[in-house]
Amino acid sequence: MGFAEIIGHQKQLAIVRQALKHGRLHHAYLFVGAEGVGKKTIALGLAKTLHCSAATGDFCGECVNCARVQDRNHPDVRIIEPLAGKKEISIQQIRELEKELNFRSFSGKRKIAILDPATLMNLAAQNALLKTLEEPPQDSLLILIASHAGALLPTLRSRCLRVTFGPLARELISGFLVSRKGLEAEAAEFLAAMSQGRLGAVVGIDSQKLLDRRGGGGRGGFSLGAGGYRAAIYAAEGLGGGERNNFWVFEWGVKWCPRPRCHGVHGDRDDVINVDMLPQIQKQSTSIDFGRLFARIAEAKAAAEGIQRNLNRRMMMENLLLNTVEAR
Repeated sequence: MGFAEIIGHQKQLAIVRQALKHGRLHHAYLFVGAEGVGKKTIALGLAKTLHCSAATGDFCGECVNCARVQDRNHPDVRIIEPLAGKKEISIQQIRELEKELNFRSFSGKRKIAILDPATLMNLAAQNALLKTLEEPPQDSLLILIASHAGALLPTLRSRCLRVTFGPLARELISGFLVSRKGLEAEAAEFLAAMSQGRLGAVVGIDSQKLLDRRGGGGRGGFSLGAGGYRAAIYAAEGLGGGERNNFWVFEWGVKWCPRPRCHGVHGDRDDVINVDMLPQIQKQSTSIDFGRLFARIAEAKAAAEGIQRNLNRRMMMENLLLNTVEAR
């Protein structure tokens, strides 16, 4: 196990490994990229490397320290996220973190804090963290993880070394699913396309249930003709449920509305996620109203932003689909 086992992101890994090799780690990093693309995996890999018993400039993934970091019980590695039942990272959490970072580490190595997602810090929490970034405690390392850096204060962003993560190639994801997860090639290719380059979107979920729910959601999407309010509510119920599998189907549903019309603009088969639904997509793309197209894209983006703010997924999908019906 080690950095070599991480799928993709070779440029980003090179930045981290070179900093480790030359002992020039920045005191704070901002990892930016789509949710599930691999930011936290690399952040945890960096934390493991700094505490790995092997001390080889990489992590073994097998020693006690690596296991503790992975299991989130290492005394010098903290994962900061909203507390149970809360939607934000509070100022109190940041103040407690600041105190902990100023204490001597248990291991004699770096004290590390991973804030995920950092965008859920409220304004007061961000301002409190800014003080820590301006005067970082000795031998401390902060890693902020965010899908969109724009939700963070400019002064906070400027004090972090930004590392941007792009989507992984479909071939990398499908190959991983076949070779390491034992999926059939057809299912792996579909899930890779549906993941939108985010390996975390399709690892550790029930792939068959996801495929089944996608089928139901797809049929619901195609039935959304003028006046199809009942179908819209039914589709929203199926796509916006609380299960983790549904989260990714929900995102698929958010992206579904504008996609058939976009296909009508450029006709690129490679951009189609649901290749098995290509005939239906082509049928819908024959009548394009660009004004409505851009309105649907704006609504889809707003829905995606709502998800990031922990708004009710079913409500967001219901609004999106009802607006789609209203516009037809």
